[in-house]
Amino acid sequence: MGLLDQLAGQVMGSLGGQQQDGAAQGGAMGAVMALIEQAGGVPALLQKLQQSGLGAQVASWVGTGANHAISGDQLSAALGSDQLAQVAQQSGIDPAQLSGGLAAMLPQVIDHLTPNGEVPDNDMLGQGLNLLKGKLFG
Repeated sequence: MGLLDQLAGQVMGSLGGQQQDGAAQGGAMGAVMALIEQAGGVPALLQKLQQSGLGAQVASWVGTGANHAISGDQLSAALGSDQLAQVAQQSGIDPAQLSGGLAAMLPQVIDHLTPNGEVPDNDMLGQGLNLLKGKLFG
């Protein structure tokens, strides 16, 4: 099983098995993609989270050590409930479950997109997200 296959499985597991079909995978990945898009890209999302008091957590995701967890409440406070409501609507995921699922999967996604402890340029991040999306959507 490749790295992207493992990440896809982790994405689904982080949503607590809310749905078990391809639509669930698309919804989960769609939520991550929508969140990153709305923020203006991965670097902009990370900056927003850092400015909201989650700097230590973000640094752990990008760094090469263990990823520090965040809660759904922390993510919601950092991004705002309006932004999360838009992401939920776009991805077809229940808003009540979205923040917890995103909080569980975002550290893993960022960790996999920054394998050398650095945030690559937006083009490389886009390619990585597209590869992950291709794995999830077949």
